Amino acid sequence: MKKTKAYANVWDAIEPDPARRENLKLRSALMSELTRHIQRERLTQAEAAKLFGVTQPRISNLMRGKIDAFGLDLLVKMAAAAGLRVTMRVQKAA
Repeated sequence: MKKTKAYANVWDAIEPDPARRENLKLRSALMSELTRHIQRERLTQAEAAKLFGVTQPRISNLMRGKIDAFGLDLLVKMAAAAGLRVTMRVQKAA
């Protein structure tokens, strides 16, 4: 019988590099929040692009979850442009 290992999230399961894994978790969380903001405010992609200060194709990439198309800096800038506050918490790894 094969043992199954449980993971806290998908990034723990697929990314062996701890630094890249944490970066992916942060980018994923920001992308999800920005997507929820667009949906909550009922913005079109063009409206969201104008609000966030990016192009409409960037919003399309965001909505499609294309995580490799975004760095943390850009995601934080987009969140701030949307009037969202980004906070960070650092704690010792388990």
